[in-house]
Amino acid sequence: MSLKDAATAVRFNAYAPYSNFKVGAALRGKGGAIYTGVNVENVAYPEGTCAEAGAIAAMIADGETEIAEAFVIADSPFPVSPCGGCRQKLAEFSGPEAKVTLATTAGLEQTVTIADLLPGAFTAAYMEPTE
Repeated sequence: MSLKDAATAVRFNAYAPYSNFKVGAALRGKGGAIYTGVNVENVAYPEGTCAEAGAIAAMIADGETEIAEAFVIADSPFPVSPCGGCRQKLAEFSGPEAKVTLATTAGLEQTVTIADLLPGAFTAAYMEPTE
């Protein structure tokens, strides 16, 4: 199954009764497995989880820690981009050159890298002691 097919299929499972904005995400781990996630809202909107965060949680729960590529899809007029928090989450588990495809249900797609999405990402390198 392709990342596009996985993200498109899982999107229908999103729980978005408040915004009606369903998002599906699929990640391919370095080992080749595909992990999916959807956005999950709750009545204390906007408290909830994003599709990318759900896919990352599934990946980590399976023991994988590196994203090779990602695909995100929503019913949007232009390719949907991860929120700022999810950009940082994606950067945590991938290299700057990892590909992320942003898509619409109408078929528009844009492929970017993690570095394109989050230039100057805060990484573990900032945590290194200087003394």
